[in-house]
Amino acid sequence: MVPRKYLRSALAALPVVFAMVCLLISPARYGKSILDGISLWAVCVLPATFPFLFLTALITRLSLYGKASEKLSPLFSKVFRISGAGGCAALLSAVSGYPVGARTVLDLWESGRIDESERFRLACLASTTGPMFLVGAVGSGMFASPALGWTMLLCHYAAVWGVCFLMRFSAKTPKNSSALLLRDGNALYDSLYGSVISILCVGGAIALFYAFSEMLLSLLPPMSPFGAGMLRGLMEMTAGCKAFSVTPSPLSAAMCSFLVTFGGMCVLVQQIAFLSRTGVKALPFVAVKFAQGVLAGVLCFGATSLFPIL
Repeated sequence: MVPRKYLRSALAALPVVFAMVCLLISPARYGKSILDGISLWAVCVLPATFPFLFLTALITRLSLYGKASEKLSPLFSKVFRISGAGGCAALLSAVSGYPVGARTVLDLWESGRIDESERFRLACLASTTGPMFLVGAVGSGMFASPALGWTMLLCHYAAVWGVCFLMRFSAKTPKNSSALLLRDGNALYDSLYGSVISILCVGGAIALFYAFSEMLLSLLPPMSPFGAGMLRGLMEMTAGCKAFSVTPSPLSAAMCSFLVTFGGMCVLVQQIAFLSRTGVKALPFVAVKFAQGVLAGVLCFGATSLFPIL
């Protein structure tokens, strides 16, 4: 009988071998897919994410962050059972978007400002997109409706925060470790360097998963626009939102809300790359993100059905 660890290794290698074969058979086709993914990253993600990656990395190294953490500690401790430092990370994520929250959680964990009891719940709470993406790129840019973008954003926040609020009832109150500040004379350089590396990794992930979705579509029988959009979105959420925006409706808006809140494989891989270094397990994190995505989709469908903003 084949040992389980070898079976897992073989299964994990299958997608890699499949992708290599596709690239060897049709290098021009999938090379174009890579370029399309890079273009999508450069137009929709880079301007909305890179400045926030740098600024949030820098602000967590300032004494202002520690002072704000102390002020917010009672509020976040009561509502979500997380420390003030963790609460600031969640707020930065809500303003900045993926993967700023996961990156900030890693920074706080490595500097000792959050403890093990809040680590997983904070990772789920600080996992949000931001107004620049949902309102600017999706609402205004793809659906030509800023009102829809704001509606989707509110549903997104309500779903993420609502699920994390329920998680508090089985949690312990963490210690307030916000006084442990990182002192580093090279904070400016380190923040810039880390942000550049992070945004390049984001771009690489988007390009690769954009091409992977094309490979899967080539393997499957012809699909409806809805099915193709869902497959693209589960691989890379920006491509999925773009596909659903072609036929605006409450259902297409709800599916975009689900995809953006769940994140798709591309965003999940970006976040897990940071969170795994804190000890957060991937499968429970993905399960919580799926629950948040379903709730966001239901809320968005109800809101857009009741209020005709499309």
